[in-house]
Amino acid sequence: MIKVLIADDQKIVCEGLKRILQTDPEINVIATANDGQEALDLINTDLPDIVLMDLQMPRMNGVQAIHHLKVSHPDLPVLVLTTYMDDKWLFDAIRSGASGYLLKDRPRQELLDAIHGTIAGHAYIDPSVAGKVLSNVAASPNKQPAEHSYNLTDREQDILNLLTQGLSNADISHRLYLSEGTVRNYTSTLFAKLGVSDRTQAVILAIREGLVTDS
Repeated sequence: MIKVLIADDQKIVCEGLKRILQTDPEINVIATANDGQEALDLINTDLPDIVLMDLQMPRMNGVQAIHHLKVSHPDLPVLVLTTYMDDKWLFDAIRSGASGYLLKDRPRQELLDAIHGTIAGHAYIDPSVAGKVLSNVAASPNKQPAEHSYNLTDREQDILNLLTQGLSNADISHRLYLSEGTVRNYTSTLFAKLGVSDRTQAVILAIREGLVTDS
């Protein structure tokens, strides 16, 4: 069962999302919060598996909440669910450590798939904003290759290449003939070397700095 916490300043939205999510027998909405600070407080007591985070909220907005959350709970995935397509909100959320970015006008099944995919380790970026992310990454100057800047091992490089293709830990384990636990260990070491906290940031960094290889 996937335990979900919803953070949105509109109570009617929280109730609507709760009804939608609970049509999936594998999802349980365990709490709702109406601002970022309340979300942080509830995370400590309710221990969700994933957080659905709105961005513009009172007291503490979603970007600020994600930033604090990634310090206290670095492994807890946060899927942004918002109406905002503005570059500032989008890139600030990703830089803060969001695991994915989804707009509220997406179909119900896409939301459910995004939650399952995020839990499985996929980095979901809404198709409506994916072009902005890629354009921003492509416009950034390439830096030194990975072997000179980050001292990645061959296996870590293999895993980074597969992460940029959107593969989950399970997919990578099958592709490289490794256990999922071993893949998790490699990704943790990889994130530490890259100085990132999740897959979304790792992929963006890898593309921006020219760390992806053809091998």
